[in-house]
Amino acid sequence: MTATVTGRPVTGVRWFVEGWQPGYGTSFEAADPGGPGAADDGQDAADLAVELDSAAWRPLRQPADVRAPDVVLLVDGVRRIDASLWSEEPDGVSYPALAASYAAGVVRCDLRRGAARLAGARTERGLFTPSTAATDLVVGRVRYPARRVDDADPAVLPQAVQPALAALEIAVSEQARVDGADDPADLLVVDGPLRGRRLPNTVGYVKSQRQPYLPASLIPVVTALQPAERSPVFLRGTRWRSYSWYLRLPGPRGAPWAGIVRVECRPDLTPQAAIALADLSLATLPRFASAPYKDPRAPQNLVPIAGLERRLRAMLGDARLLHRALSLSAAGQESPAWR
Repeated sequence: MTATVTGRPVTGVRWFVEGWQPGYGTSFEAADPGGPGAADDGQDAADLAVELDSAAWRPLRQPADVRAPDVVLLVDGVRRIDASLWSEEPDGVSYPALAASYAAGVVRCDLRRGAARLAGARTERGLFTPSTAATDLVVGRVRYPARRVDDADPAVLPQAVQPALAALEIAVSEQARVDGADDPADLLVVDGPLRGRRLPNTVGYVKSQRQPYLPASLIPVVTALQPAERSPVFLRGTRWRSYSWYLRLPGPRGAPWAGIVRVECRPDLTPQAAIALADLSLATLPRFASAPYKDPRAPQNLVPIAGLERRLRAMLGDARLLHRALSLSAAGQESPAWR
């Protein structure tokens, strides 16, 4: 498929869309370097004694003088692969590519008034490829700006979308803070790891645990947590360093890790500031826990986050229409829906 604007070729690169729907992967698959156990994850807890010596670890409850903030901002992003493509370069070389759509938004929860609203949301798209000859891909009114990827491994391309989504999350988070500058106090909750993001008064919220970051001797402290209890704070010593702690959300008890989430904050904070954020998260996050009859990922998928995800996915547009438009363009036709 040649990238086109109003039907005229603008580059010598031809693009071919994979016939498979993106949800099924591609006809060529490589090993996923970003799966569980990847070097990024690691299990090295650099400092277990940030709050308590490891021998004194025990479940901790919310201090009596700590209350939830007046305003909580919850940030999330969604991404979707609209099509997998292969290029045909002028020199005969072929490169993989992904046409991806992604969106990020912020829900502002005013705990004083018991009200929540969408504080901002943005959608972007991109053509992620190692091809140096690629330009923006335009299909009717939809544009996928070319975004260079250094690695030509097809398995790496989905990971290349994440930094772009993280940058969009930061942008909408900062704008939400500017728009709400008169708030006397707030807490920003990012759905997922912080991954080096340096936002003030912010915690990362990790709802699924691929592996523990603690020695086996301390795991029983975590699995013994009761609802609205947390573990002591520790400093996680992986590539993405952070202060971390585990807490259990309210909900029916099941498996040992049921209802347990990991929360983290920036590693450049003082230990006292990290502990204060841990106490603040314990006073805040349990009130947003979902119920099984509302959400199959309960209680970890927080209620405002679930609503935000639905809104953001709707903003991405119809996946089938986009895939069809890309496929028709590859065949030299134009989809009537995108004229």
